[in-house]
Amino acid sequence: MSNDILTVLQTNAPTFSKGQRLIAKYITESYDKAAFMTASKLGKKVGVSESTVVRFAVELGYDGYPSMQKAIQEMVLNRLTSVQRIEVANDRFSDQDVVSMVLQADADKLRQTGEMLDREQFQGAVQAILDTDRVYILGVRSAAPLAQFLGYYLNYMSPNIHVVTTSGEGEMFEKIVGIKPEDVVIAISFPRYSSATVKAAEYCASTGAKVIALTDSKLSPLGQSANFVLESKSDMVSLVDSLVAPMSVINALIVAIAARREQRLSRIFTALEGVWDQFHVYEKGEGPNVR
Repeated sequence: MSNDILTVLQTNAPTFSKGQRLIAKYITESYDKAAFMTASKLGKKVGVSESTVVRFAVELGYDGYPSMQKAIQEMVLNRLTSVQRIEVANDRFSDQDVVSMVLQADADKLRQTGEMLDREQFQGAVQAILDTDRVYILGVRSAAPLAQFLGYYLNYMSPNIHVVTTSGEGEMFEKIVGIKPEDVVIAISFPRYSSATVKAAEYCASTGAKVIALTDSKLSPLGQSANFVLESKSDMVSLVDSLVAPMSVINALIVAIAARREQRLSRIFTALEGVWDQFHVYEKGEGPNVR
């Protein structure tokens, strides 16, 4: 069935009872808040019973209320403004242990990512990076730290890494205009998707370069132009985008590439350890050094 809950509601509207019309009206007008309500809370909000809300979800064709709620959440992720995000978070976390809720949400996203990440796509992305001499990493706004972190470690493993974190389309295209078919592009974006990153990835794909997308779905604007899609769940936490799961996927990517470049890395880090010791780059204590 369609994942667009608003389309589902519109299609089925003529069959709704009075109570169902109340539920549908609230979801349509306040989907940003409904997305994070329990069936009980939604029922109380519109003046119907919890069982009425659950039956409504089933009659729409969903497995149950959680499936309908997931459809609403997926729809709103790319539509909420920053102000709406703050309002939703206040409703979601009011009178709750914020630390426990955020940590649990992150743990859930890690679990979901482990289940959804296509291992063949992952291995294909690793091989593409190993087979090229030049890699571009695109990530702007909240994805910029992810791009920089990945670029920091790939610089030890490949001779020609270009990290592009500028959010202006003109400047971004200036940095990638020389891309060639043998190059690889790693583009990172999650809801709300960056139009600059999406357009840049489409351009790179048109040149014949291999595009690796780190995003939330193969059907996302970024995933549709990619050769390999590394699917990872992100989440909205107030004004903040939770990117714990995408960071974990990046860690896995780095570890997988490092395992294939072990001899090169051993030579590099043997030399670097001498330099770090000579210039006291890291503090030395009784415990292990932390880099």
